[in-house]
Amino acid sequence: MASDLLKVPKTQRKVTLWVHPEGRVIGHMFLNKYSSDHAGEQQPLETLNQTEAFVVLRREQPDEVRFYNRASIVRVEFDDDTNAHPDAKPYDCRLQLMDGSLITGTVCQPLPPDRARLYDYLNRTDDRFIKLALDGTTACLVNKSYIIHATDLGDA
Repeated sequence: MASDLLKVPKTQRKVTLWVHPEGRVIGHMFLNKYSSDHAGEQQPLETLNQTEAFVVLRREQPDEVRFYNRASIVRVEFDDDTNAHPDAKPYDCRLQLMDGSLITGTVCQPLPPDRARLYDYLNRTDDRFIKLALDGTTACLVNKSYIIHATDLGDA
């Protein structure tokens, strides 16, 4: 009973991870029920950008809980029903990853006016992962360490 007092309330979000060198992994990421940054539950991007070395995932096949090293996670995809921040300028871009993947999507994160380019977003030192909207319902979180190059598709 005393150990129940130490538990942090969590929810689970279904995600697909690409992990080096394991490959594709389907499971559920554990998220805090309350975010320290905004109203509502914690988002996968917040979880992946924390400082701890490992993230908890309940795999589907086999059905077990594993601790994945954040540095080995190449990217994470999940259904995303959150709206883009209203003050964010969208950046259409293409990322070439070390595993050969070519990902095209839109970055929609608020940036300070004096540092509001795709280049600035990629160079933020406080975030290991960046978020791209792939379509109307899918988000992709990409580990910046696995990006070979990025192209700003809106830059003429």
